[in-house]
Amino acid sequence: MITYRGEQFEGYNKPKRTPNHPTKSHAVLAKEGSTIKLIRYGQQGVSGSPPREGESAADKARRASFKARHAANIAKGKMSAAFWADRSKWS
Repeated sequence: MITYRGEQFEGYNKPKRTPNHPTKSHAVLAKEGSTIKLIRYGQQGVSGSPPREGESAADKARRASFKARHAANIAKGKMSAAFWADRSKWS
């Protein structure tokens, strides 16, 4: 367990839910090289849309739109909120 700014994390680059946070649904303690950064992401109460068997065309389009809209930020890698949102809520 890692304690960072009074918050417990399982380890680096391991996202967790934050149900008691007023606005953000997830947090991750991102580490790339020697840089460590606390990243909060995802709107509280809003679900992503991971792929699933028999999903509707609307769900597929919703996921494609998210990935297209945030493609530049997802490509920034581990130190961006979009990367973690894509990975934990949309993939």
